[in-house]
Amino acid sequence: MPTLIRLIVIFAALAGLTYGGMFALVAAVDPGEKEITVRIPTRDLIAAPAREPLVRREIDTSRAAAPPPAEAAPAGPAPAEPADGEVVTLAPGAPE
Repeated sequence: MPTLIRLIVIFAALAGLTYGGMFALVAAVDPGEKEITVRIPTRDLIAAPAREPLVRREIDTSRAAAPPPAEAAPAGPAPAEPADGEVVTLAPGAPE
């Protein structure tokens, strides 16, 4: 129990020092003021409907069903049936 109280007292002291440091910074430091100039590009000053958008979205939002994929005609003679244990490599998209 004394160890727990000692730990709580140490944390309280650290929190107090942190709070005191922040309070001292707020009270003592004056950030000052200075004049700044911000350049705005001319394109940002033109009214929005009169200019092209900077980004064009090309996402289809029509929610129409996608057309079924067209059946590809075989590019040559049909492959022979593989023998047992033989590895056969098909072209991508080729029907099995």
